[in-house]
Amino acid sequence: MERYWNKEIECMSREDMKKLQDERLVAQVKHVYENVKYYRDLMDKKGVTPDDIKSTDDLHKLPFLTKADLRDAYPYGLLAKPLSECVRIQSTSGTTGRRVVAFYTQHDIDLWEDCCARAITAAGGTKDDVCQVCYGYGLFTGGPGLNGGSHKVGCLTLPMSSGNTERQIQFMRDLGSTILCCTPSYAAYIGETLHDMGYTTDDIKLKAGIFGAEPWTEEMRHQIEDLLGIKAYDIYGLTETSGPGVSFECSEQTGMHINEDHFIAEIIDPDTGEVLPEGSVGELVFTSLTKEAFPLLRYRTRDICVLSRKKCSCGRTLIKMSKPKGRSDDMLIIRGVNVFPSQIETVLIEQGYSSNYRIEVDRKNNTDTLDIYVEMNDNHFSDVVMEIQKSEEKLASAIKIMLGINPKVHLVSPKSITRSEGKAVRVIDKRKLHD
Repeated sequence: MERYWNKEIECMSREDMKKLQDERLVAQVKHVYENVKYYRDLMDKKGVTPDDIKSTDDLHKLPFLTKADLRDAYPYGLLAKPLSECVRIQSTSGTTGRRVVAFYTQHDIDLWEDCCARAITAAGGTKDDVCQVCYGYGLFTGGPGLNGGSHKVGCLTLPMSSGNTERQIQFMRDLGSTILCCTPSYAAYIGETLHDMGYTTDDIKLKAGIFGAEPWTEEMRHQIEDLLGIKAYDIYGLTETSGPGVSFECSEQTGMHINEDHFIAEIIDPDTGEVLPEGSVGELVFTSLTKEAFPLLRYRTRDICVLSRKKCSCGRTLIKMSKPKGRSDDMLIIRGVNVFPSQIETVLIEQGYSSNYRIEVDRKNNTDTLDIYVEMNDNHFSDVVMEIQKSEEKLASAIKIMLGINPKVHLVSPKSITRSEGKAVRVIDKRKLHD
């Protein structure tokens, strides 16, 4: 039997949902125009005023926001509430080491946790469940979001964060965890470690997992389900729009329902910005309808996907988005972390290396690997193995400080990386991340 956290909203008629979105959009545009100079300037430049936005049918008139805007407006330029009314920030890495910082009022946090409660309930969660949250805590949104959602549902919440896998399994067994929340790669690792320790799925009580923050395939879903004896659900979100819970999977597992009372989704042509009809493949754009402190209008996610209003067997009427099929920019998601080649290039140049490099990403034993091949120049060139190793370690350390994850650096001979006559192919992603 399908469970709902807020059935009135989750199963609302299309007409009533549009009316709610229309009202909220008109109010939000007015709020943003009056309180965010950065966005007001963008609207004025486009010749749009709040009076021009009478319903969601007028959404296309508004200017887009991009990651570059967030970077330019850092830290307070997109803040729509006084700092005295903000109670928290969350953050993600930016394209040049400058982070994206999102602000929250208490009301924003309540609504975000409500979205995560919907995801937990859709996965079968109730107040009788034990929810083990192994997403990272701190600035990363995964841990705080699912932690808050779990509290709202009334689950016994284990705020484990990631790492120390044997302890994770001990708590899982001792406290009878029934729902696991983490990245899919970490879920697979927990499953493998469980079996390596001599246990089977009979030794744990898990029934469901809520996995997100990185791309994963249907094959990986089935592998995790077999390893842990669970049903694996997808969840999607962005720090810029609040965090996980923007959309979530139901028991049908054919896409993620978007919480349309809080977010309007559009699909656009990434090259022209033209809004595309339902069912088209394009770039996902979100407008936050209820966010108070950091409301983004028409934010370009750069994720490529498809929207569908096909009737769902779960009974929810919320529009569905497919798993992202790729990116319209050069961002990679590695171990749940946003990585831009430009970040790596910045470090290389700062350290005096050539800008001719190659990034190889792969997935081995369900864990992403990051190998960076860098040409030595005359200043760094050496044929002494120990010296090369020291240089590789120093460069790897500098890149880790920038990215937050450990790369494997390989220094190679000058001019040994193939030059391209066209656009340089900097990244080779060997992971099979979608069908």
